[in-house]
Amino acid sequence: MPEAMPRSTIRWDSKLAAVAGAGAARIEKAFGYQTVGDLLQHYPRRWVDKGSLSDLGAVQPEEHVTVIARVVRSQLHSYTDRRRGGLAYRLEVVVATEKDQLSVTYFDKKKHVAEWRASSIAPGAIGLFSGKVGTFRGQLQLTNPQNQMFGETAGDESGGEDAAARHWDSIPQLITIYPASAAVQSWQISDAIALALDLVEEVPELLPADVREAHDFVSARQALRWLHRPETWAQKEAAAQRLRFDEAFVTQTVLAQRRAELVAQAAEPRTGRSGGLLDRFDERLPFTLTDGQQEVSRAVLDDLATGHPMHRLLQGEVGSGKTVVALRAMLRVVDSGGQAALLAPTEVLAQQHHRSITAMLGDLAAGGMLGGAADGTRVGLLTGSLGAAARREAMLDAASGQAGIVIGTHALLEEKVQFADLGLVVVDEQHRFGVEQRAALAAKSGGAPPHVLVMTATPIPRTVAMTVFGDLETSTLSELPAGRAPIQTSVVPLAEQPAWLDRGWSRIREEVATGHQVYVVCARIGGDDDKPTKADAEEAVPLAAVEEVAPMLAAGPLQGLRVEMLHGRLAPDRKDEVMQRFAAGGIDVLVSTTVIEVGVDVANATMMMIFDADRFGVSQLHQLRGRVGRGGLPGLCLLVTNAPHASAARERLDAVAGTTDGFELSRVDLEQRREGDVLGASQSGRRSSLRLLSVLEHEDVIVEAREVAAQVVAADPTLASHPDLARQVRRLHDADQADFLEKA
Repeated sequence: MPEAMPRSTIRWDSKLAAVAGAGAARIEKAFGYQTVGDLLQHYPRRWVDKGSLSDLGAVQPEEHVTVIARVVRSQLHSYTDRRRGGLAYRLEVVVATEKDQLSVTYFDKKKHVAEWRASSIAPGAIGLFSGKVGTFRGQLQLTNPQNQMFGETAGDESGGEDAAARHWDSIPQLITIYPASAAVQSWQISDAIALALDLVEEVPELLPADVREAHDFVSARQALRWLHRPETWAQKEAAAQRLRFDEAFVTQTVLAQRRAELVAQAAEPRTGRSGGLLDRFDERLPFTLTDGQQEVSRAVLDDLATGHPMHRLLQGEVGSGKTVVALRAMLRVVDSGGQAALLAPTEVLAQQHHRSITAMLGDLAAGGMLGGAADGTRVGLLTGSLGAAARREAMLDAASGQAGIVIGTHALLEEKVQFADLGLVVVDEQHRFGVEQRAALAAKSGGAPPHVLVMTATPIPRTVAMTVFGDLETSTLSELPAGRAPIQTSVVPLAEQPAWLDRGWSRIREEVATGHQVYVVCARIGGDDDKPTKADAEEAVPLAAVEEVAPMLAAGPLQGLRVEMLHGRLAPDRKDEVMQRFAAGGIDVLVSTTVIEVGVDVANATMMMIFDADRFGVSQLHQLRGRVGRGGLPGLCLLVTNAPHASAARERLDAVAGTTDGFELSRVDLEQRREGDVLGASQSGRRSSLRLLSVLEHEDVIVEAREVAAQVVAADPTLASHPDLARQVRRLHDADQADFLEKA
């Protein structure tokens, strides 16, 4: 244990070396911690009763684990080390956990070290074993793991039975096992945390006293002590409840401040005009808006009429009619003398939006042009692939205000692109863009900030929306417009039923014979610059590639049909030409990558076959199959996979096949991912700020924390009366951690 610094110098923000000594550098490298406070927020991975053993559960090869286990067998062997010459020693150990056995092997060069190790890791002994899991002959194993045997006395290899008994009695009833690494073991972290708990002077209190009293929470200091050193399960749970609420409260305080800041900003109200573009568009609509579309549209138009910027999230299933709601908002802004920009993540989607919006508007989208409506506007398109002349014209229309609606990709964000009066920013597929990109487009308004509407077709559970998009008002379109047909989804398990693939080709021919069209989706493009990963190379069957599958189908099972390919390496004008031919019915089968995942709308497409479906996420599969069944005709989606029965991959596919409820699937998707991913920590390279709080499991905590945070910020917007909370909020901002709140 490192030598402690004088008690008066150990503070929450003291350097880590104060309690970790020379090990501080290893801890910082492994986990990014720099202060004592950081270390004290390194919470245990699990708690194990001293009288029980670990459960390996779903441990996977290459995972670093720490387990408490009992030695079943221990045999020391000598062998000739051919590389260095002479004898070497191998200790083969089998340890038993709660439900499993684990093979543990140690290699030593010196006989006395090997014999000492064999004497301490003897049958019947219990200890902690920590290392990276491998496999040998189908069995889990650890090679040269770190270990700490209960009954050992630090620095004394011959403490005897009395010393072993004393050591065992000194171990707490609940043993804490921490997230560890190859360089820093669980018990090393435990020692440093124990010293910190004893020496740190003050622990920040993030919750106001009245909130702690109302919820009967223990103090922050007591919560940390009980979480790291609980004597009973009740203490551990009381500590977890308090610290879990802290996590939710800090996150919701950041969001409450953002909402308050937005309300305080001034924006130009966009109230529209009677008899304008919006009214004329509504008169021409060939269908009736759903109740959900009408309700959400009213909320959006009310937001646009206020004197502060709208910040609203519009979520809805694929095909739920989000584009019509967004277009009505854009027309309201144009009727108010402003402009609207629609930011799309891909050129294919931007072009699709441009075609569909101009088609819906008709002559209203040809203002000032031959055949255009007298009071119409223009719908501009700005993408990176435009030629110089077309690009200049699009930029001029945006800068002059002649284009009331401008649709584009990242090209809209370029410094040279300017608007006359940008009143509304619509961001499609919000998760594809970062906060910086959205802010860059909003900054082009020139004066007051524009209103912002962000859309996503990936359904978001309520608690995730409150945590990730909590600074946005959320609207949901849950019903599908009339004419959307059900989609049947089936898994094609090639490992068990290879003949089902031939039936799939027959179904494609049947669909085409009735005048319909089909998508075939592949995970790869193909070619030398698209080599499989190591994991792919180990597959019995290589991943399907567009450039290989398309010619194979045209010359084989789909011979005689019009087969074409689409992928991201095609020239932009070629991609657009292929999509237009497919939309016009000139292609029977489109073999594509996931470039058709969002926005592509071909009413005559009724079937999709997805190869290597297990390589796609649940939400992505749901998005992909939403491309079929859009024209009132029943849809069929076949998920082709080599994944074995009962594997995690097959469970995902069965979940997709079992329901078309995107919100149910979003929960399945998020449950199978770390919540750090949900909050963007993995994308940013930072740790998630949520350690005990689950955005899926703790809805009641999040709802309550949101209400408390709103009250605290309303009473004290700058948090002047809550210095500890203010410092924690600033840390999130200063470390750019708050960016995760705008990314999902």
